[in-house]
Amino acid sequence: MMLFAILFGTVGAGVGSVWLAALLSAAMLARYTQHMLSLAAGALMATAFLHLLPEAMEGGADAHDLFAVLLVGLLFFFLLDKAELWHHGHEHCHHHDHDEHEHADEHSEKARQHAHAHAHGGGGWAILAGDSVHAFGDGVLIASAFMADMHLGVMAALAVLAHEVPHHIGDLVVVQHASGNRRNALIKVTLAGTVTGIGGLVGYGMVSRFDEVLPYLLVLASSSFIYVALADLIPQLQKRLNLKATVVQVLWLLAGIAMVMLVRGAWHAH
Repeated sequence: MMLFAILFGTVGAGVGSVWLAALLSAAMLARYTQHMLSLAAGALMATAFLHLLPEAMEGGADAHDLFAVLLVGLLFFFLLDKAELWHHGHEHCHHHDHDEHEHADEHSEKARQHAHAHAHGGGGWAILAGDSVHAFGDGVLIASAFMADMHLGVMAALAVLAHEVPHHIGDLVVVQHASGNRRNALIKVTLAGTVTGIGGLVGYGMVSRFDEVLPYLLVLASSSFIYVALADLIPQLQKRLNLKATVVQVLWLLAGIAMVMLVRGAWHAH
């Protein structure tokens, strides 16, 4: 039952995020990507601070050791980021001029994504390699959350799915531009997403054999979520916006936090 839940959760997050991204792109809803970024940032931080870290602290491990792992994890994901393997799908968003008009259209954004592909992708394979590494790591972290508690695994999978959707919207554009075929791009990015299931199997094997590593894996998962939220997603939301747009942004951020809390509450109600 546990192994099935891990496989369902990991593959659902890895592949589901790709297909949801494709659906949003096909429906011309990509302009809502910024709202998805806000939602994902809230969900990731809520999952890390309200659930993963408290669960790890209750595992009996020394608090100093756990915080040391948290620090090492943040540095580790920073180094992966520098190697363009962790959140490569968003770099194009960091190069916006601060004086750029807040209503720049999606055509300009996609042009920047195409330029990003030529600068970093080289045919899209760098993107796919980064996706696979990222997916494997997500799978291990989701599996560790499931092993700690079923509802915690569900929340981790949902949080990963939420933050991967805007990531994959960019990836699909990049790979499609490199291959010249939307269907091939979808297949390639989907296959990269299935690596999440392999990571889930590896995570299950590790935790089932070494129970004492579980609190540390939960903290590592927290460091991943915190890093992605604060170093990747939040900076993209720090643009000059009018009051109405800022309020909407904050509401989507709070919605991400509320989503995680509602999932936890609904699970405990049963």
